[in-house]
Amino acid sequence: MNLTAKIIDGKAMALDIRQKLAEKITSCCDKPYLAVILVGDDPASLVYDRNKQKAALSMGMKCDIYHLEKHTSEDELIKLIHKLNLDDHVNGILVQMPLPNHINPLHVIETIAHEKDVDGFGPYNAGLLHENDTRAMVAATPKGILYILEKELGNLTGKHAVIIGRSNIVGRPLASLLLNHNCTVTITHSKTVNLPKITRQADILIVACGCPKMVKKEWVKKGAVVIDVGINRVDGKLCGDVDFDDVKKQASLITPVPGGIGPMTIAMLLENTYTAYLNQKNKIKK
Repeated sequence: MNLTAKIIDGKAMALDIRQKLAEKITSCCDKPYLAVILVGDDPASLVYDRNKQKAALSMGMKCDIYHLEKHTSEDELIKLIHKLNLDDHVNGILVQMPLPNHINPLHVIETIAHEKDVDGFGPYNAGLLHENDTRAMVAATPKGILYILEKELGNLTGKHAVIIGRSNIVGRPLASLLLNHNCTVTITHSKTVNLPKITRQADILIVACGCPKMVKKEWVKKGAVVIDVGINRVDGKLCGDVDFDDVKKQASLITPVPGGIGPMTIAMLLENTYTAYLNQKNKIKK
């Protein structure tokens, strides 16, 4: 007998988080400030950044987008980051990826002050997360995934989580985060041999590989939780890395695309910005 998976409403969860944050922000003496840097005119990046700005402003935060030309040099970008690092009014700095090919993203990320690294991609925060240090600013997408899993499953101890994708944005930080919550974690990738055999062992399957509808029903253990991080456009329509209509017959819980992880990522980014604001204010008071 086929299951009919419960669809996880990431949009509703994100709205609840943002409403609670907005209530906290009303009591702030000034507004938490997020600075978003966009280099070039990638259409998807433009949409993402405007959505972030809209969400931030709706909660009472301040958010500016620093939109730089595609030909902006790495030195010019780093100079802007240094300026924002030194600005006490700026609490969070986010550089939208991907960057143009002539700019090394590692150089850019490591330039952001760790206390303003609300994306959590810098070496300082990545190291804290690896060491299970609660001071870590956790990358927004993994943090959103953890929130969903704990909300739906409660205690994650002993669950086998299989991650498809080893990026520094999702796969690697998510693996550390889930290990810190006592999951058994397997990371797979494009070079993994017999991938479906491994994914069928997962209690929790997280897919972040950028391959439209790659994961099929046959890849999923019956009753598994499936988290789809992929965002792809096929024939003008958005879809994930999971074949949603097929896999929902096998899973117990599944996130849709759109409306799943995307809204949670923005909510967690804004939560990180608020946390950075509090940390910086407390540091000034001391």
